[in-house]
Amino acid sequence: MKNFIDIHTFDYPLPDERIAKYPLEERNNSKLLIYRGEKITDSTFKQLFDFLPNDTLLAFNRTKVVRARLVMHKPTGARIEIFCLEPAEPADYERAFSAHNSSSWHCMVGNAKKFNTTLSTEDGTFRATKGEGDIVNFEWTTDETFGELLERLGRVPIPPYLNRDSEQLDNTRYQTTYAVVEGSVAAPTAGLHFTKDMLQQIDKKAFVTLHVGAGTFLPVKVDNATEHSMHTETFDVSLETVELLTQNEGNIVAVGTTTVRTIESLAILGGRILSGGSTKEPVGQWERYEKHSIAPLRDYMKEHNLTHLVGATQIMITPGYKFATIRGLITNFHQPKSTLLLLISAIVGEKWKDIYNHALANDYRFLSYGDSSYLECTIHNS
Repeated sequence: MKNFIDIHTFDYPLPDERIAKYPLEERNNSKLLIYRGEKITDSTFKQLFDFLPNDTLLAFNRTKVVRARLVMHKPTGARIEIFCLEPAEPADYERAFSAHNSSSWHCMVGNAKKFNTTLSTEDGTFRATKGEGDIVNFEWTTDETFGELLERLGRVPIPPYLNRDSEQLDNTRYQTTYAVVEGSVAAPTAGLHFTKDMLQQIDKKAFVTLHVGAGTFLPVKVDNATEHSMHTETFDVSLETVELLTQNEGNIVAVGTTTVRTIESLAILGGRILSGGSTKEPVGQWERYEKHSIAPLRDYMKEHNLTHLVGATQIMITPGYKFATIRGLITNFHQPKSTLLLLISAIVGEKWKDIYNHALANDYRFLSYGDSSYLECTIHNS
């Protein structure tokens, strides 16, 4: 099933000055590159609706970025930074954020070798101790929930390639205007361009939730991209959303790569159900079915009286993948040699090089706070 994919063919020169370090003052003032009918057009994001077919369903990821970076101190005063990745105990996000007094998380720790004792905040009310593996155990004596503590003490985990500390503006601008469900440590950045007014103009829209993990920043470090181990992320969809997606399958424009990965994972779960499998196991990195569609999943949820489906996906979309659900993608410009660039190539083929060369030659801003694109899908399942 897996072929050799030379990651070096997905490289391109990205000067540091082309990486947008800050967002524009107005969200929808960003540039918009349109790739449609194998032609490239330049516009602005506020003109997006002029380029979408009338029957399009826009699908969004409504996950909310949490202030997952904590700065704590050893008794000696040494500074240790803890990056909360996902809950360990309680294991689900809702219970973890509402926990009182104690909670355990999988974390990345800066200066990890120096983390050999209990860390605490200056007032001593919030403490962290090292557990097994990457687990950090938190305890606190205030009446706050863990979510409230993060809101008060944490910092927004802006991407490392911005090469700066988070600032006050990041609290609102590294967040979509429709973010609802807390759980991400990185923003679904394609959605950062949408204003509330633009959202109100959309007649057909659906919302999924996929919590974006720190793995989104991991570059592909092996020559053969198929040997890259994809991170696992959790998702949550309602029956109402699954119904909408089923009714509009093939006419969906996904806002962001996380949304694509979610709805294609739903279609793969539909294929799994047709093959006699269950929905309980995560969608595998290379799990594929000759027929994959969301409809069987909708029928399964109705049959089992499920109003919501919570699952996980490790799906990695690479060139040659056949899309079952989308007609196009709204997305920013991604890092060289990244899994996200592989996904772009799966949508537009080798034309990704022309698209990125055009963006570089026409002063587009790159990465999380950068400009946007609308890419029409040229690869379909049928």
